[in-house]
Amino acid sequence: MINIEFIGHLAAFLTTAAFLVQAIKSFRTKDLAGISLGMYFIFASGVALWLVYGIALENWPLIIANGLTLLFALCILMMKIKQRH
Repeated sequence: MINIEFIGHLAAFLTTAAFLVQAIKSFRTKDLAGISLGMYFIFASGVALWLVYGIALENWPLIIANGLTLLFALCILMMKIKQRH
């Protein structure tokens, strides 16, 4: 039988890794034309709430995964905002 906690850890790792890949590509290419400012703002807000939830539960996989994902998403969001000016 599959351990449900393993599935949660794997999901956290994969979603965080996906945003790391996007952040690296964004930093290298500086091409953010296809990135929606509104979507990233909403997404970062949701991830911040998941982080608060993880902190409240003292659940380290939630805290680490959402903390890193929030960091990557905020970096991309800041780059997108700077490009608009």
